[in-house]
Formats: sequence, C-alpha cells, structure tokens
Amino acid sequence: MLRIDRATRDAIVAHAKRDHPDEACGVVAGPVGSDRPERLVEMVNAAGSPTFYEFDSLDLLALYREMDDRDEEPVVVYHSHTATEAYPSRTDIGLASEPGAHYVLVSTREHGNNEGPVEFRSYRIVDGEVTEEEVDVVEQLPAPTVPESGE
Repeated sequence: MLRIDRATRDAIVAHAKRDHPDEACGVVAGPVGSDRPERLVEMVNAAGSPTFYEFDSLDLLALYREMDDRDEEPVVVYHSHTATEAYPSRTDIGLASEPGAHYVLVSTREHGNNEGPVEFRSYRIVDGEVTEEEVDVVEQLPAPTVPESGE
C-alpha cells in the first residue's frame, strides 16, 4: 500500500494538470528504507510528448546524486497519462527500474488541465510484473519512528 500525504498527492495532480496536454513526470524521495514519500521533485519531461515521458538524463543523474547525499531513495516515481487510463503501458513497464518504488499514474484524460477529478493509481512493478496497490491519502504522514537505543 502507498501511504501519501494529501499535500504531496495534490501537488502531483497539480503538476499533471499543469503540464497537460504533455505527460508530466517526477519523483517523491524519502529516507532510505523508510517507504515514506517526503520530498516531491518535479522533473521536466525531456520528450515533451503527450504520449511518452522521459527524464532528462543529466537532471536524473543530479537527482540521484542529491538523494545519495541526503540518504534518500525514490519512494514514488510518477507520471501522467493524458489520453488513456492510469495504467502502466508496455513502455512504462519496461522503464520501471526501481523495484522498491511505488509507480503512480495520474490520468488527466477526462478534464485535462481544467477543474475536475483525475484517476490517481499506484502500482508495484517488479521484473515486468504489474500489481496495483491501494492508495491511502492521509492529512499528514505520522512522525518517523526513531529506533530505540539498546542502552
């Protein structure tokens, strides 16, 4: 299950609507091993396409270096579909290279960049296998648990 705070979910949706009719894309980073989506990083769709997204390789390298410096990993990898449902395409499945990440798809096909609901769905994609998962939108994520010291 993906647990995500409302502000981050709303920011992903706003990004998808703002970039429509092109696909939007980005990452939500979180502490390594935490499964906590904490820091939204909107990326530019280098493909500039309504049917395909591509992270700019230099931007992606910079992001991974920054995440490494901050002891973070990609918890959510997201993009939008502008004319189809929020389900991973064969291309999306082939590009899914983070087995621990939640792959979020937002479909803006019904309302575009206008007011109105969107499809917001999350998947795990591991070795080409797609599994939809529940999305739990909470007002805010609970405070991280601090491991007790053994002293």
